[in-house]
Parts: sequence; C-alpha cells; structure tokens
Amino acid sequence: MEPFSAFMARALYDPERGYYSRNIRTVGARGDFSTSATLSPMLGEAIARWLGAEARRQPWVRSLVEIGAGDGSLLDAVRSRLGWWTRRFDLHIVETSPVLRARQQERLGAGVTWHEDLPAALRATGGRAFLVHNELLDAFPVTLAVWTPDGWREVWVGGRPVAEELRPLSVEPQGFSALAGWTPPYAGQRVELHAAVRAWLRGWAPLWRAGAMLSIDYGDTFPALYHRRPRGTLRAYWLQHRLEGDAVYASAGQQDLTADVNFTDYRAWAAELGWREVDYDTQAGFLRRWLPAGARSDADRFLLDPDGAGGAFKVVVHRTRYMLSPLADLAPKRRTG
Repeated sequence: MEPFSAFMARALYDPERGYYSRNIRTVGARGDFSTSATLSPMLGEAIARWLGAEARRQPWVRSLVEIGAGDGSLLDAVRSRLGWWTRRFDLHIVETSPVLRARQQERLGAGVTWHEDLPAALRATGGRAFLVHNELLDAFPVTLAVWTPDGWREVWVGGRPVAEELRPLSVEPQGFSALAGWTPPYAGQRVELHAAVRAWLRGWAPLWRAGAMLSIDYGDTFPALYHRRPRGTLRAYWLQHRLEGDAVYASAGQQDLTADVNFTDYRAWAAELGWREVDYDTQAGFLRRWLPAGARSDADRFLLDPDGAGGAFKVVVHRTRYMLSPLADLAPKRRTG
C-alpha cells in the first residue's frame, strides 16, 4: 500500500511509464485533453497585453518564463502578439515532460531556452522574471482525504485491482482550509490537498526576486469548491473523455489525472511567502479586461462563457513584495555595530 499521492505521482511522472514522462501524445484536439490555449489564441493575446503592462511597471525585468507549456500554443500566441516587445524579453520554458518538450521545440524553434525546473530558470534570469502557468497546478499529485465519523483520514491504495484503505493523515491540518474546522455535509466527503504545490512554491520562492506571476487554472475558493461534490474533484481524462470514481485507477500511466485547485489555499500560501496579490478574477473577467473587443469566434465565446470555461477557470496575479531594479544589487550596505 502507498499514499494516493505517491500513486498519482508515479502514474503521471514515473520516468519509464508515467503519463507525462512517456505516454502523453500531445495537448489539444489530438490529445487526451484540450486547454484554453489550444482552443483559441485569445488567452495568449490577453496575456501579451498583461505582460506589456507589467513590463512598463518593472522595466528591469527582461525574462518571461512559462512553466509547463503544453504543446507550446500559449507561448506561440503570446510571442506573436507581443510585437516589438518581443525583442525586450528572453523567453524560457520549464518543462519536465520529454514528449511535450519535443512538441514545444518543434513548434517554437529558436529563441527559447528550456529548463528542467523553475529554480534553474530563475538562476538563469538572475531571479528577475515574469512567470506564467496555465493548467499547471492541477497536475500536481494530491493527498486524498475522506471525512469519517472519526474525522479526516487519508486514502492509501494498493493491489490489483486497486483497493483503497483509510489511514491517519500524513499532513498537518494547518494551511489546508478543508481541514480547518469544517464539518462536511456528506459522510464520506472527499477533498484533495495540494501539499505538493505548497512544497513546490516554498522550494523556489527564495530565488524569485522581482517580477509578477500569472496563475491560471480550474478551481474555486473554499468551500464553494466542494458544493454538491461529495466525491471531490479528482478525475481522469482519456481521449477527451472525463472519467471518475474507480476509473481513475484504470490504465495508470496511460491517462491524465487531475484535481481542481483550492484557490483559498493557494492564495494563502502565496501570502505566507510575502507575495502581493494584485488580481483575482475569473478567466472571463481577465479576458474582458485585456481584450474589451470580445469574442471573434465560437472558441473565444467558449473561453468567455461564465457558465463554462470562463467561470470555471480562475486567474490570480502576484508580484514580489519588493520590485528590485538592477541598481538594488549595487546599493551600498549600511554598516551595523
């Protein structure tokens, strides 16, 4: 037996048999799932305008880093709409999937630098970078918890066929809104805890010195995230089909596994790290702010639909607390003692 988080990590990222490591074909109509960026260039155009505004605010930040770039559609759209601003930016991608990295290199060609992880990208940019990630956080392994008469318990899995077993939680309740005094309305309520996201943020936060981060993902704040969702949000995607329940254990390594993002937790973790939240909105709100002309196609209308992708996806923007200029490193240090 092993924690569900370990099973999910292996199913997605095992070097030899993991979905993202070996078995994902691509993202989009020919893959197991689509993203907003693969459906329309609209999101890329809006991000390009957002990026131009942030670059005017922090002109000493000259690097753009996309984390988890899928098939390269988003950065391709951003780059094509930046215009003369493109010459101001060094473009970087953080990608752990060899399969997707190959797709990105084929699509984007020269002018982009690839990195295995975000710390490497931040070291290459001197810690000054605008960070963008779209549908990244939902792909982190989650700790799966279940509400029982004895309180919260953690799901462990093992065997063939896969069976579940409940054990004591391996995470501390602090920092997870679902565990902080909430009594669920349903016996057996399931919740996903993105402890891996929290650890990831803490791992690279000290290296990020200036810039802004745009985070886009499906999810909601707590407790709305679990309204009428007693089975939680965990599901799989295979050939554009959504699979739930026991189907998430079928074909491990051959299908995507994902869970909605708890933005109450994510925003709280960012605040703990000293980052300033400057925007939180739906995808529809973000797109309408930066592209007031509105939709030009059915795909655009889908991205803007408040009852569909426009409302399901949320956008949050953080800035480092201190927007350091290049001269900050040269400032004389005050003597003490």
